Amino acid sequence: MKQLLLDISPPCLPTLENFVPGRNLELFQTLKNILGGHEKERFIYLWGVNGCGKSHLLQAVVESFMQNKLNADYINCGITQNFKMDFSVVDKINCLTIDNVDRLNASTQIDLFNLYNHIRDECQSLMLVSGSVAPSQLKLREDLVTRLGWGLIYQVHELSDDEKIQAMKKHAKRKGFELTQDVCNYLLRHVKRDLPSLIVTLDALDLHSLREKRPITIPMLRELLLPAS
Repeated sequence: MKQLLLDISPPCLPTLENFVPGRNLELFQTLKNILGGHEKERFIYLWGVNGCGKSHLLQAVVESFMQNKLNADYINCGITQNFKMDFSVVDKINCLTIDNVDRLNASTQIDLFNLYNHIRDECQSLMLVSGSVAPSQLKLREDLVTRLGWGLIYQVHELSDDEKIQAMKKHAKRKGFELTQDVCNYLLRHVKRDLPSLIVTLDALDLHSLREKRPITIPMLRELLLPAS
């Protein structure tokens, strides 16, 4: 049954509307204020453990800009390390987001340093960058670390178990089924605990339930998580 998990598409496109703030209300409101034109901060650095929501927020901000017919770009350093960007192109970008900055090599750290300086001096773009730790703890060039600390710095806190359960139940309700507390507790014990992984499992569980025409229960969840025979 694990193949069914692989067949499920990733969760829907990240937006601020489907982000669960938890303890990140200040950060969440700051981003909404910037997008609404109520704050003028141009540099923001987010940090936190994998699965805490950093990537979701960066992609959500890009999506918001694009929905408003503005130019925005999301770069994941875990996939690409190319920052040799034409500055004439950068000047036309309203928002640039760079994820997993701690994965940069020595050469691309210089490129990002130059990019920071250009955006500060030559254009009015918003720049959001994320890493696994606070700027002062990054093992990067000292001058780049200084640039990463120019603006606002926020730790993105993981959701508590209760907040994850609330988010799962809300997601289930949107999809038209009820999720019991027992199933939620089982998911937290036996599935990767970050919210995106939990939501993917819920979507697979919903599909399996519809195919089998059976209600969602812990035995059904066990079936879903069993290795294929």
